[in-house]
Amino acid sequence: MESRGSNSPPDPAVAGPLPYEGVWRFTAPAVDVSVPQARHAVRDLLERQQVPVGGDTVQGLLLIVSELVTNAVRHAALLSPEIAVEVAVGTSWIRVSVEDNHPYRPKALEADHGQTGGRGLMLVREITGEAGGTCGVEQTANGGKVVWAALPLVATVTSPRSTPSAL
Repeated sequence: MESRGSNSPPDPAVAGPLPYEGVWRFTAPAVDVSVPQARHAVRDLLERQQVPVGGDTVQGLLLIVSELVTNAVRHAALLSPEIAVEVAVGTSWIRVSVEDNHPYRPKALEADHGQTGGRGLMLVREITGEAGGTCGVEQTANGGKVVWAALPLVATVTSPRSTPSAL
């Protein structure tokens, strides 16, 4: 898994980003083994940068990463042999996104208890909403897509039905 980051230590004489703020991007082949690798890379990044995020938020975030990377591997690999996972951390929020080159824009399915799969984006939407965050899908300049979720670093409890989402 290739990793690139844009974080540099802050200069104490200049007011600037906090030590944990920055944007990091990991690329990986669109294969099954990339799912746990992406999850571990995000977890390790949060620990290394000492991002002040609670345990429940970390677990939700890692589940979101797993679901988004799994979707890219399962549904986009034919047109996108490589995927990118990006982690952006601000002063009070964290955003994870997965980019692929497939043009199809996914939508969260409604619960169908007879179905054994297809609930990943619904799960992402629910986790994000419960944490007080938001999620969505954006098209890229090359015709692919970025599926993302942003969570507050300090969880706020909200009703999942009241949180808008593009998924």
